[in-house]
Amino acid sequence: MQLFKDSDGGLDGILRKVGNKVKDGFRNFRDKVNEPLKYLEGLEKVGDKTYYGLQKVKDRILKYGTIIKDKIGEFPKYLNKELEKIVYKTMEYVPKIAFSALPSPARVSISEGLYIINADKSLRGRVIGYVLIIVGGATAVVSYLMFGLHSIHSLPSNNEHIQDVGSPYGYEAFVPNGQTINYNGHTDPEGTLILNDGTSIHNVIWDGQYANTIINNHIEMGQLNSEWVGKTNTINNQPYVPLQDFYVIKGQVPIEEVTINGQTYYVIEANNINPADIAGFYTYQGWVTDFVKAMNTSGTYAAVLPGNSPVYDWTNITGTVAYQTKVYGQYGSFPGGYVLVLPNSTIIPYGVNGNVAGAALSNFYVPNQTYNPSN
Repeated sequence: MQLFKDSDGGLDGILRKVGNKVKDGFRNFRDKVNEPLKYLEGLEKVGDKTYYGLQKVKDRILKYGTIIKDKIGEFPKYLNKELEKIVYKTMEYVPKIAFSALPSPARVSISEGLYIINADKSLRGRVIGYVLIIVGGATAVVSYLMFGLHSIHSLPSNNEHIQDVGSPYGYEAFVPNGQTINYNGHTDPEGTLILNDGTSIHNVIWDGQYANTIINNHIEMGQLNSEWVGKTNTINNQPYVPLQDFYVIKGQVPIEEVTINGQTYYVIEANNINPADIAGFYTYQGWVTDFVKAMNTSGTYAAVLPGNSPVYDWTNITGTVAYQTKVYGQYGSFPGGYVLVLPNSTIIPYGVNGNVAGAALSNFYVPNQTYNPSN
């Protein structure tokens, strides 16, 4: 027992020292823990200030952003009005230069602009269309000023006999016959040109834009005829008939008389035609001339046949062709189910060609009426 007594208070002293150490340890631990808590309290205050600061910034952004947004929203309308003014001025000068004589970039730009304006009625579409027209018109005017009308319109000596045929306000149609010819170093389709009054010019060559497309479309139409003609239409129980593709030109057609191997041909100078004025169609091969004459008859309009139209049930060639265009529309680029309605209520069923779809003939491509026989 003497050992504990001599050790600074014995057992009681030892326990007291241990207790003090423990207390000091907990006190230090508490202080260490309190320091981060105080730091976190500081951060919380900083966070609060930051939050309220950001709130003020957001409110200002919303306030001024709305103003800016409104101004930006008004800009396209302003731009649209200004572009319209420029377009009207541009188009005052462009008609002074024959469209067929315009440089290719000008023709393409103007045509694409007209197409977009017709196809896209939104503000964005009009703005884009106007810009393209202005660019094309500027190109045409600059070319006119630089080279003069005579230089632009002049043609090589072998084209001296070019003339425009048909009506400037009517429709003409090139009807391929499946033959091709090598002209000017490339392959062109041959066929017949039907004028607006129904008269025909034979031995015609289509040269220029869409030449290859016409050849390929005619081949595809021939393949469809080979597969379907003679088979029975399951709707009206009549045999399918041969359909013919043809390509309508709105306005006069520039042609040149040439002699190849002793044979006289009439060449359609397709590059001198506004692409917006060319569109592909097809109908019964015996109706092509009637179709062209109908297009040129005042009061004729295009309409869509609904899916349940009683026309498909007619047990005559009209009912057969109407449904046959729907069948062909399932293949390639030949949507069908349309009719021309003449003033005497006669109808001519037809389909269209999606590969040649000039905007100037869009009323025949996208009719806004539905045909009802009871009308």
